Amino acid sequence: MIHRLRSAVRRTYRRAVDLSHPARSPLGSAVVNCVVYRDGARQDGARSIEEAVRRVRKSGDGFVWIGLHEPEEKEFAGLAKLFELHPLAVEDAVHAHQRPKLEQYDDVLFAVFKTVRYVEHDELTATSEVVDTGELMAFIGPDFVVTIRHGGHGSLGPLREALESEPEQLAKGPSVALHAIADHVVDDYLAVTEAVQGDLDAIETAVFSEQGHRGDVGRIYQLKRELLELKRAVAPLGRPLQRLASEPVPIIAAEIRAYFRDVADHLARVTEQVASYDALLDSILQAHLAQVTVAQNEDMRKITAWAAIIAVPTMVCGVYGMNFEHMPELRWTYGYPLVLGVMAVACFVIHRGFRRNGWL
Repeated sequence: MIHRLRSAVRRTYRRAVDLSHPARSPLGSAVVNCVVYRDGARQDGARSIEEAVRRVRKSGDGFVWIGLHEPEEKEFAGLAKLFELHPLAVEDAVHAHQRPKLEQYDDVLFAVFKTVRYVEHDELTATSEVVDTGELMAFIGPDFVVTIRHGGHGSLGPLREALESEPEQLAKGPSVALHAIADHVVDDYLAVTEAVQGDLDAIETAVFSEQGHRGDVGRIYQLKRELLELKRAVAPLGRPLQRLASEPVPIIAAEIRAYFRDVADHLARVTEQVASYDALLDSILQAHLAQVTVAQNEDMRKITAWAAIIAVPTMVCGVYGMNFEHMPELRWTYGYPLVLGVMAVACFVIHRGFRRNGWL
């Protein structure tokens, strides 16, 4: 019940979705948006990427922000030539499947982020998808920002709107966009880790319930696997953010460096949470396996106790089942009820002893 309530709250406060669609963009099949910013204000009127870049470089002020979604190599070749992007970085941006990293090619920074999204579900099963990942790349130059998004989430539309509402900050240049992207990605990490906490609590409650030993161990392994996916997105980003926060990078304005320290602190918090979740899952798994072992031992003790009880009448019946002609009490009138009574008393005494010792 608590888990469903948390899911409903998350759905209520979910971020706005960018409704820009590549098919409706006049700038190209993969181009989501192309905007010129001058003095922190959005400038309208650019009909093509080339025109937007020409306007920025002619005035010597502001920068152009180009957003793309899963561009093909041919589509991206023109932009790579226009901004003189390094071929290795271009290859990584087009083909994706990269680790989070930060690379510098002359006066251009190339940053790779892993985006994450929590997949809503009513109940965690052994096949539930919990964490969905994508990729977000950013080329940061003196007068341009090029972002490439891979995956069905991680839209930067709401982020652009938030930045445009703070023109004083946006006027500081492209490094502000890089900080906003990093902060946006890490905030999503925080939201996902908080959502995963609900699944972790549900599993912990189920394992330590009265019927915990009958729980599905597949759910624990599935959550651990999804947590590993989150860890792969979070952990490698620590070094790039520390570099942006502490080392002088020509593209990054000095006053923006302090903001990266704040993002690095938030990432460290996420990293610690993911590590603690992983350790807690290990403990839950060990506890579950211990419960299964204890339950099996309990079952074996009960089976052994009942086998010992049944062994007494089996032995007596086995003796009297031997077909010898001369056996004691064979022709005695009270022999049969006496033997039944002896078997019943013996079984009762053995049963009472096992009950007293906690075997039954």
